[in-house]
Amino acid sequence: MKTNRFLNPASIEGSAKMKTTARAIAVALAVGACFAPGAASAFTSGSTGADGAFSPTVNTTVALPPSGIFNYTSVNIPAGVTVKFLRNTTNTPVVILATGDVTIGGTLDVSGTSGASVGAAGDGAIGDDGNPGLGGPGGFDGGRGGAGGVTPVIGGVGLGPGGGNGSTFASPSNFCIGGQPSGGGGGGYFSAGTNGSVCLTSAPSAGGPAYGSATILPLIGGSGGGGGGGGPSLFGTGGGGGGGAILIAASGTITVNGTINANGGSSGTTSSNGAGSNGGGGAGGAVRMIASTLTGNGPINAVAGGSGGGGQQAGGAGSTGRIRLEADNFNRTAVTNPAAIVATTGPVFVAGSPTLAISSVAGVPAPANPTGSADVTLPSSTPNPVTVVFTTTGVPVGNTVQLTLVPAFGAKTVVISPALTGSTASATASVSVSLPVGPSVLQAQTTFTIVASLGDLLRNFAGNERVERITLTASLGGKSKATLITVSGKEYDAPDEALRIAAMGG
Repeated sequence: MKTNRFLNPASIEGSAKMKTTARAIAVALAVGACFAPGAASAFTSGSTGADGAFSPTVNTTVALPPSGIFNYTSVNIPAGVTVKFLRNTTNTPVVILATGDVTIGGTLDVSGTSGASVGAAGDGAIGDDGNPGLGGPGGFDGGRGGAGGVTPVIGGVGLGPGGGNGSTFASPSNFCIGGQPSGGGGGGYFSAGTNGSVCLTSAPSAGGPAYGSATILPLIGGSGGGGGGGGPSLFGTGGGGGGGAILIAASGTITVNGTINANGGSSGTTSSNGAGSNGGGGAGGAVRMIASTLTGNGPINAVAGGSGGGGQQAGGAGSTGRIRLEADNFNRTAVTNPAAIVATTGPVFVAGSPTLAISSVAGVPAPANPTGSADVTLPSSTPNPVTVVFTTTGVPVGNTVQLTLVPAFGAKTVVISPALTGSTASATASVSVSLPVGPSVLQAQTTFTIVASLGDLLRNFAGNERVERITLTASLGGKSKATLITVSGKEYDAPDEALRIAAMGG
């Protein structure tokens, strides 16, 4: 009886795996969806409509799904209704996709919050003194204000790629006589944040640097302001949180007669003797809208948060945010704050993402559209070992690929390839492995380290901690996935948008 070896390879976003039956190897892949722009006269948002219509009638706080993406048929927020969002565990931005129209008559708010006020300006409870403002969804938290006392503590750094620096020095003095802590630096985004004010010999606390792009690709919010330094008896105030990021894309018309806010939060206010310095303001966030037609003259804001005032040295103001309006038909005359970039419709997401594929086995190429069952047949006379070839996109050369062969019976085999060669845009590697008789599964995996600046851009997918490495992999029988690994070793599942950011930044 003749036994064939079947191969079923394919390319998956995030990983590649092969499933084999009889002397067969099959590679099953799942490709993540990429939304492309529609034709100039018929923009398509990419919404599946799976979440139905969104039409709240009272003030609502909506929990973000893990991906941060809503697939609506239509959206209608009536006048007098405010909609906010509860951040998810990886703090992704808000993405609203609609197959039809989006109408905003009320308020859509993804702003950051302000730091807690201290002393007589506070709420009377000392337990929240020094607490920073929280970033809106996709934005970043402010730095914590330093504790006061005999040995005051300097303020913490704001989070995000443009986080403002905390106060530079603290001493027990309540007066401007050389030891007073500087105010926290403002959060950066569109531009650098403003430095905190300085008293005599204190060095200024620098505002955070600028980052991001005019296209708002990737979609990312504002960074937090730095915390103020502690005084002789009271805390400095926490920095303001950065404004969040929101993308609204509609295949129909977006009408804004209400208000959209993605503002940065201010630092808290200090007053009373013994107070520390103020934190910096959070940067404004990001608003991007894409539609076949965009109309309505309601305000759209992504303004910077400032220093809360009072007390000793003031913190620096945050940067303004970014606003981008894209439409095939633009019927809006209102001024936004800051001024918006107006353009024709572009891609909803960054095109492309890192991929790993098993492209051939024993010289037989993988089919363009594998079914997961005996897509490639190898004669039983094919000699062992066979060569398995991998191709990657968006993965730096020099990294290796691990191939794991799991037979139906017996121990698994793990083989590590030589370093990938070619370029980050397109690289290859190969290994030799012996195929056993009977069904087997081949699984490919690669892990690569990313630069710090890209790791910072991915913070909002990883609990506001810098990402150090990305692993592309697939579970047996499951959808391919990517894992973000932070500098402390924590692991987070990466949504498609994180992979697109990695592709752009890598």
